[in-house]
Amino acid sequence: MENITLRQNGILATIQLKGAELSSLQMEGIEYIWNADPKVWNRHAPILFPIVGRLKDNQYSYGQKNYTLPQHGFARDRNFSLVDHTSDKASFELTSDQGTLSDFPFEFLLRISYAITDSTLLVTYQVHNPSPINELWFSIGAHPGFNCPLLPATEKFTDYVLDFGDSTMDAVVLWKLENGLIAKEKGELTLVNGQIPLNYSLFNNDALIFSTDQVKRLSLQHKHSGKGVRMNFPDFEWVGVWTKGIGAPFLCLEPWCGIADTVDHDQEFTTKLGINRLAPKEKFSKSFHIELI
Repeated sequence: MENITLRQNGILATIQLKGAELSSLQMEGIEYIWNADPKVWNRHAPILFPIVGRLKDNQYSYGQKNYTLPQHGFARDRNFSLVDHTSDKASFELTSDQGTLSDFPFEFLLRISYAITDSTLLVTYQVHNPSPINELWFSIGAHPGFNCPLLPATEKFTDYVLDFGDSTMDAVVLWKLENGLIAKEKGELTLVNGQIPLNYSLFNNDALIFSTDQVKRLSLQHKHSGKGVRMNFPDFEWVGVWTKGIGAPFLCLEPWCGIADTVDHDQEFTTKLGINRLAPKEKFSKSFHIELI
């Protein structure tokens, strides 16, 4: 069995055992999740663990040793175990092993849970430090890609907007990227009635990144019909918005507990921006909602 299917209230969700990755989310015959076309971007909704984004030179140091990790870590390419499964809920687990310990010297248990409630998919990330003596340092984040447009026969990418949830702000602060790392200077994006109309030029310098002290909810929706998805992520620290490039028919909305290295980071893992620490036997839990609107 490679895929698990959930059904409830007219919503159909499919999760792959590889990466515990949401690969399909449908309602009323409309597919909301990107199809992972390898010619464009070969992922649906990868889980970012134990890092989010890029490390400086893809390396970090811990305990006076140097380690290498690829962008976004390794969980997205690992097979998870199915823990439990009902018609509308499922949980998956990944645990540390000799393969992970060579590049990430921490014991961990990572559980990803999905549950359909009304018109919403609740996604929960739990990290447990099983060690009785050693701490666990990590970052974690989501990277779901949503079809944009939802109806490609009659719509286009620029028919959609990013809605900031009844925001009264005139602008939002933008965390800039420089060669995949967090730049020293920040920018700003102007809002029009709490929205940003989509166009591909927004992503000329990679992802848009906002801190959640400004943004706790984002909607991707058609500017006339209002149809799309709304994500609520109040427990997360940042949210990224990204697409592959001109003509890519999807948009990623990415709540993160963690972020890429800063351009001037000294590569010490414990001082990395957005890093999380778990004491021995301690647990971490964060959830976000994907609402179909």
